[in-house]
Amino acid sequence: MAVPRIPPPSASSSFAAPVELPGAREQAAGRRIAGRVLIAVAIVVFVALVTWLGRAGYADVAGGQISLLDAFYYATVTVTTTGYGDVRPESDTARLVTTILVTPARVLFLIVLVGTTLELLAERTRTAYRLARWRKTLKNHTIVCGFGTKGQSAVHELRARGAAPSELVIIDARPEARERALAAGLAVIAGDAGSVDVLREAGIEQASAVVVAPDRDDAAVLITLTARELNPAATIVAAVREEENAHLLRQGGANNVITSSGAAGRLLAMGIRSPTVATVLEDLLVGGEGLDLMEYRVEHDGMTPAEVADGAPVIAVVRDHTTLRFDDPRAQALQAGDHLICLCGSGKPPTPPA
Repeated sequence: MAVPRIPPPSASSSFAAPVELPGAREQAAGRRIAGRVLIAVAIVVFVALVTWLGRAGYADVAGGQISLLDAFYYATVTVTTTGYGDVRPESDTARLVTTILVTPARVLFLIVLVGTTLELLAERTRTAYRLARWRKTLKNHTIVCGFGTKGQSAVHELRARGAAPSELVIIDARPEARERALAAGLAVIAGDAGSVDVLREAGIEQASAVVVAPDRDDAAVLITLTARELNPAATIVAAVREEENAHLLRQGGANNVITSSGAAGRLLAMGIRSPTVATVLEDLLVGGEGLDLMEYRVEHDGMTPAEVADGAPVIAVVRDHTTLRFDDPRAQALQAGDHLICLCGSGKPPTPPA
C-alpha cells in the first residue's frame, strides 16, 4: 500500500473542532423552535376561532361584519400586543370572553416567545461553561482516533481495566460513530484526527496516550506523525492493516504497532491447528472476562517475580525494551524499573508491591 507524502503540521490556525460532551445532547435547537412555533400558531388559531364564533360582539371600524380573515387578523395583532384597535370587542359577552380566554392566550404567547429566546441563550451559556470546565480538567487522558471496530474494542478494554469515561476522548468524522461514542458516555470531537487543530482540541499536549485506530493505513501514519510532534512524551499505540506499513508507524513515533490482518490470520490458523489454545487466546483478548494480562513495575532490585506478582504466573519480564521470557535466567533476578507481565483472573489482579 502506498502511503502519500505527509506535510508537516502547521500551528497557525484559528479553527476549533466541534466538541460534544455526553449528557449535553438535548433536542435539536431547530426542532425546539419548530415546536414553539407550532404552539404560537395554535394560540393564534385558538384566538381567531373564539373571535369568529363570537363575531357578533365585535366591531370593525371599516364597517361590515367580521369575516374569518378579520378574526385571524384580530388574533394576530392581539396576541402580539400590537393592538391597532380597528377590530375590537363591543358587547359585554365579547369583552368577557376577551378577559377570560384571549388575555391568558396573549400572556401564554409572550411566554413562549420570550421563553424560547431565553432558553436558547441559556443553553449556549451552559454549553460554553461545560466545555470550559471540560477543557480545564482535561489532563493525562487517552485520545482514541477512530471509533470503528478497533476503536470501540480499545475503549472497551480500557474501560475494563479501570479507565473512567472522563479519561477518554474520541475523535471521529463519521456522525454514526460519534453517536455511538456519545451513547457510551464519552466526549467526542468531530473532525480528522490527522489535523493539528483537532488534536489540540482533544488536548493532545496534556494527553498521556493516543490510540490510533482509523480505517486506512495512510491515515494512521499521518495521525501518528502529528500526535508525536505535538506530544513527544505520550504513549502512542497504532493499528495497521498491512504488515508492510508497520515500519512507517514505528518511524513516525508509535510505541507499539498492532497489525490487525496479521494477528487475525494467526488466530484463524491457530483455531484450526490448536483450537483449545485459540480459545484461551480469545479469552485473553476480551477484557474483564476470564483470563487477563496485567503489567506491574518493579520498584526495588533483588525482588523475585513471585513477590511482585503476589503468586500470579509471570509470563514475561520487560527490561530496557527487551522482552525476557519467564524461563530466561535473567528474569529471575529483577531490577528496579522492570515490568512484569503476569497472568491473572479477571477482576482479581495481583497486588502490586508497595
